[in-house]
Amino acid sequence: MDLLTIVNTGVTMTTSGTSATAALPTVSGSVPKYCRFAATAACYVRVGVAGVTAVPGDVLVQPADAIVLRTHSLTHFAAIQIGGSGQLQVSPVEDM
Repeated sequence: MDLLTIVNTGVTMTTSGTSATAALPTVSGSVPKYCRFAATAACYVRVGVAGVTAVPGDVLVQPADAIVLRTHSLTHFAAIQIGGSGQLQVSPVEDM
């Protein structure tokens, strides 16, 4: 994978044992084709449209490790914490 270009502000969500949903960050009013997800504690993530819910077994985001997911044509993401609470940060990615 080439280097990522992240030049726009992302969004941060506090995660817990209950699924929470938020809008994906936008670039010039549009959702980018890809977003980078990084967490301070292990959590499960799912991308979709409004009302999406994360459950155990979705994409696992580990602390100190990030994943890049295709988000083109999707609008929201959801996350659920494995234990305790943490932060999930989502950055729009360009030039992929």
